[in-house]
Order: sequence, then C-alpha cells, then structure tokens
Amino acid sequence: MADERPKSHPTDNAEKDPDIWVSGEDPMTGAQASYLKTLSEQANEPDTFDESISKAEASKRIDALKAKLGLD
Repeated sequence: MADERPKSHPTDNAEKDPDIWVSGEDPMTGAQASYLKTLSEQANEPDTFDESISKAEASKRIDALKAKLGLD
C-alpha cells in the first residue's frame, strides 16, 4: 500500500538514480543548463556542455563535474 503521506518521509527518494527518473529523457531544465555550463567552464571541459542532452544526462554530468571540482 502506498504511503498516504509521502512527505512524511522526505528523504525516501532524495537520491534517485537519474536513469530511473520518470522524466529523465525530457530536455534538461534551464537551471541544469546554466549550472552545467558554469561547471564545465570551471573544470576547463567545455565539451561537457551540450544543449541537447536529457535531464538525466545533465544530472550525471553535473555530478561528475562537481566531484572533479571537489564540490560534493
């Protein structure tokens, strides 16, 4: 039975794998695009930024760049 009050467990889905997101194949959001562009420039990896990637792929690239830059 599904929890009638999903917000009563706010951390249950805090860390979901982007590959299983329902909307993962949607285009990345504007916020993701901005953050990914900034991180890719800071990491000197401009090729990491690609306007045509999905939300899930953007999330993975952001996580990788944050790790590289020591921002996790």
